[in-house]
Amino acid sequence: MDSDRTAIKAVVFDIGNVLLQWHPQRAFLPELGSNAAADAFIARVGFHGWNRLNDGGRSRDDALAAVPDPADRALLARYGERFAQTIDQPMPGSWEILHALREQGVPLGAITNFSAWLWPVALRLYPALGKVFGTVVVSGAEGVLKPERAIYRIFCARSGFAPHECLFIDDALENVIGAREAGMEAVQFNHALSLRAALTQAGVMR
Repeated sequence: MDSDRTAIKAVVFDIGNVLLQWHPQRAFLPELGSNAAADAFIARVGFHGWNRLNDGGRSRDDALAAVPDPADRALLARYGERFAQTIDQPMPGSWEILHALREQGVPLGAITNFSAWLWPVALRLYPALGKVFGTVVVSGAEGVLKPERAIYRIFCARSGFAPHECLFIDDALENVIGAREAGMEAVQFNHALSLRAALTQAGVMR
């Protein structure tokens, strides 16, 4: 067990709903007026599938051109314009863990499903995202999404860490499974308290 723990050399974070809370409903509230109405719109237009294609590398122009209804297209355009409002709250406790790991000298990385045209908004709002990680892999820039094995392999190739030397953290179980299938250790994020316990148990956090 001890030898397994010392094998972990890097901690790799997801971004959305691990470090940053993500509430896409907020982009639509000025027009729709309530979370319930925003949720109904999100469900009706298949927002999450639309957004996933953007995270996979689709451009903003192509994303909007794919929406046939002009009213829906105009409202979805507001998502990009107001994206900062959807991620303006950090996840409680997660940044403290991130900085504690950094202070302990643990190499840090990130693998995130994020559109290439919205990632700069996150960097402007949270400049530390561009400084704290040694290697960052953004799906929209690579054209490959979690939980595909290729995205974890890209991280390892660029960071120089072997998969078994990485502990990956993600809120989505399918992405955790994908990381494990790629050879990484991985834990599912629920909240900061359980994450701290998992990192301590793994021997990477004091």
